[in-house]
Amino acid sequence: MLVDDIKKRAAEAVKQGDSVARDVLRLALGEIQTAEARKNAALTDEDAATAIRKLVKSNEETLAALAQDDARLPSLTREIEVLTALLPAQLTVAQIADALAAQAEAIKAAKNDGQATGIAMKHLKAAGASANGADVTAAVKQLRGG
Repeated sequence: MLVDDIKKRAAEAVKQGDSVARDVLRLALGEIQTAEARKNAALTDEDAATAIRKLVKSNEETLAALAQDDARLPSLTREIEVLTALLPAQLTVAQIADALAAQAEAIKAAKNDGQATGIAMKHLKAAGASANGADVTAAVKQLRGG
C-alpha cells in the first residue's frame, strides 16, 4: 500500500538524517490524510498517487518560476525526486500507442481527438496503466495519423 511505503520511507529518511525527504514525505502523508478526512474513508492507492502527483506538479511549477540562482532549487529538485519515486512508472508515448493497439480502430473511428482520447483513457485505466494525459493525447494523434 502506498501510504505504508511513504511511512516506511519517512522513517528511513529520519534515520539517515535526510530532512528534505523526511519533510516532503510527511507533507505527502498530510495531504493524503486530509483527502481521507474529506472523503471520510481511506483512499485507494490511485487516489493517494493523485495527491502525490499534485504535490509534484506544484513543485515543478514553483521550480519553473524560480531564478536559476535561487537557493531553493536543490531542495525542490530533491523533493520532486523523492515524490516521483513513490509513483508507479508512467508509460511513454510509444508504450501507450502499443497498449492501445487493440483499440486502434475505435480510436480512428472517433469523431474527434477528444472522443478518441476518452476511449484511450478508458482503456488504459481499465488495464491499470499509468500515463500522463499529454502523452496519451500524443499517442492518440499518432494512432489517428495526425
